Amino acid sequence: MKSINDLNSPAAIGPYSHAVKSGNLLFTSGQIPIDPATSLLVEDEITVQTNQVINNLSSILESQGLTLENIIKTTVFLKNMHEFKEFNTVYEERFNDHKPARSTIEVASLPLDCRVEIEAIAEFPTNQE
Repeated sequence: MKSINDLNSPAAIGPYSHAVKSGNLLFTSGQIPIDPATSLLVEDEITVQTNQVINNLSSILESQGLTLENIIKTTVFLKNMHEFKEFNTVYEERFNDHKPARSTIEVASLPLDCRVEIEAIAEFPTNQE
């Protein structure tokens, strides 16, 4: 097992790594919509926050030579399931034709009172360890 911390992603707000590599899998910690340039939450709007979360996930993946295409499973935490349609529109645009398995859960609260958090499991190509 190898802990991963991406210098281009927002610093962790707790005692955890951005991701952990185990075998040919990369498990990311949940990413929230913090702008790495300011260390602040982005605008309090679901589409803006969803884009930032996916940017943060992409940065972690890119630090390991991966892209969104390598994701095999995501878990999405939404503060308000009534925002699912807007969230899903951004998610679909960002993932294009790639459709990893996904669970979406409404939760009472998220860190820093944000609207969305996403964690992912990605797979390294078999020729890359």
